[in-house]
Amino acid sequence: MVAPMSAPASLTLSLPSEDATAELGARLARRLQPGDVLLLEGPIGAGKTHLARALIRSALGREEEVPSPTFTLVQTYEAADHEIWHADLYRLTHPDEVLELGLEAAFSTAVCLVEWPDRLGDLAPPDALRLRLEAEGEGRRAVLSGGRPGLLAQLERDWHG
Repeated sequence: MVAPMSAPASLTLSLPSEDATAELGARLARRLQPGDVLLLEGPIGAGKTHLARALIRSALGREEEVPSPTFTLVQTYEAADHEIWHADLYRLTHPDEVLELGLEAAFSTAVCLVEWPDRLGDLAPPDALRLRLEAEGEGRRAVLSGGRPGLLAQLERDWHG
């Protein structure tokens, strides 16, 4: 009898170029569905917004201006069958400010991409997919963890074939 494959606790991917980071965004776009929250972690300049832009453009199926929500805090987009919310919480000083943005309600109805998720405090959904970008040589490394059941396994199969 063959034991069922267990889901990985985390997935580490090497992203040697900006193109590889954009490819990860495109693959995430194919797997994320309404109710999925992607928490994008990493220092300034790690590639969070680059990955989010690639994910949004792929989900929309077209080239589109995707501004950083650093000053607007939230940008929304209409994909074919769901909304995408892209939030940059860097400028928030207290988790209560998240409630004013309507982000908590969007967590259950849209695909939400959240940069600087530490600003959420305990409002971060427990089943959110965490993606941490870190410098690795000339590129970066992505470490993914959490997410709805089966999501990490799907992403691992997508990436490694």
